Amino acid sequence: MKNAGDKIWIALLRGINVSGSNLLKMDELKKSLSNAGLQSLISYIQSGNLIFKSGIHSGEELENLIQVTILNDFGLNVPVLVKSVIQLEDAVNQNPLINESGHDIDFLHLTLLSESPGPDLTSKIFPVNHSSEKALLSGDRIYLYCPEGYGRTKFTNTFFEKKLKVKATTRNWKTLTRLLELSQTINQ
Repeated sequence: MKNAGDKIWIALLRGINVSGSNLLKMDELKKSLSNAGLQSLISYIQSGNLIFKSGIHSGEELENLIQVTILNDFGLNVPVLVKSVIQLEDAVNQNPLINESGHDIDFLHLTLLSESPGPDLTSKIFPVNHSSEKALLSGDRIYLYCPEGYGRTKFTNTFFEKKLKVKATTRNWKTLTRLLELSQTINQ
């Protein structure tokens, strides 16, 4: 049932269906989360990208709901970050690397953080450039340019989580723009 107060959200699950670990079929996950009250669920690729509507208006509450549901229904403890479509659109639109000369969009990534890290932690690693790679912090997001490929970068989720003491998950530019396109297909 449609509720005028429902908001569209994007959940990014970390570490599922990677190298045969934390296997979770998206159809089963969508059914489980639908039973938990999320509506109009759409998944994109098998690596844990979900778009949905909910009357819950707190990303943190939704993160907890999704994490608990996955733990209870599938026995997996999966980190989850939930952002509103507006938050993700803002992150995409504010990318300072997108128009830099010589940057191939295929090597752009966005690392989303659970919160903005404190200056005592960020001052130790930002700004950071390693070889031809770039990592720029802006609030609760890190814009990455990895021309050798994300699989070869030292700027991994684990690196940022250890250094900044926050949860992190990364998506490539194609995935981000596709998630935003798919969010437009959910009826308001």
